Amino acid sequence: MIKAGIIGGSGYTGGELIRILLNHPEVTIDFVFSTTRAGKKVSSAHPDLLGVTDMNFTGNVNLNADVVFLCLGHGNSTKFLQAHNFSSATKIIDLSNDFRLNADAVLDGKEFVYGLPEISKAEIKKANYLANPGCFATAIQLGLLPLANAKALDNQVHINAVTGSTGAGVSLSPTSHFSWRNNNVSWYKPFMHQHLGEINETLTALQENTGELFFLPNRGNFTRGILATAYTSYNGTIEEAIAMYKTFYADAKFTHVSEEPINLKQVVNTNQCHIHLHKHNNTLLITSAIDNLLKGASGQAVQNMNLMFGYEETTGLQLKAGVF
Repeated sequence: MIKAGIIGGSGYTGGELIRILLNHPEVTIDFVFSTTRAGKKVSSAHPDLLGVTDMNFTGNVNLNADVVFLCLGHGNSTKFLQAHNFSSATKIIDLSNDFRLNADAVLDGKEFVYGLPEISKAEIKKANYLANPGCFATAIQLGLLPLANAKALDNQVHINAVTGSTGAGVSLSPTSHFSWRNNNVSWYKPFMHQHLGEINETLTALQENTGELFFLPNRGNFTRGILATAYTSYNGTIEEAIAMYKTFYADAKFTHVSEEPINLKQVVNTNQCHIHLHKHNNTLLITSAIDNLLKGASGQAVQNMNLMFGYEETTGLQLKAGVF
């Protein structure tokens, strides 16, 4: 059994990791670290786990755990690793953006692999340190990767994506409390979102000169999920595009191409990414949908853990959406 530690277990991604790992047949949770809730029941922060686990949060860290998940705010993973000298045998999976870019991938001799399984499975299997992709980055990259792989991403790409309130984290902010978010939609960080860096690095690794990405992120008045639409010029037929996407994702365990229009409910509470293609004149519209807390964070982290330890990547992740 893998002994797993979770650093920063009181937030949304930490809570989803606990929920998944409690039901993972190859994992036992060794500790859940929290500076703000040490000594309190895990269910005090995650009431959905009441009766499921009697674990308490702890302020202590086992430096010899088999795997550690870092569910900390951006910039804090680096500080935590510099303050805690984990065993050389401990695998580390970071869910922040600290190590996602090539320029930031090495810390004190630890080289972090970018963990998008649909393109980096071989590297992930050999990795000891892994940077989990961002939620918007996951949805957008999975929508565009087949085009970049075919060297067909030559023109501008316009992307509009809407995320649920959990994407903003558990701490309150002026745009996350109920009275502001409910019955409301707004954009933020237009054309400058931090996930563009990792998206561009991944796409240009497949196609050196890609068209410019114009990304407009939106806040939705729902709790979880990302629905992303991207459109760009495309000279092939819709049949050719669908065949290209299905071939590219033929071996992907969680990414699937739907010939019917997709909606957010069919992926929420799963580790799935669903993709749909539509062509209008010479414009290809790509729609992708994920759960921002699962395929966009904790589920993908467990998928990567499975690959790193040699387990079937779907282990513990056979989750069903609640579409009704």
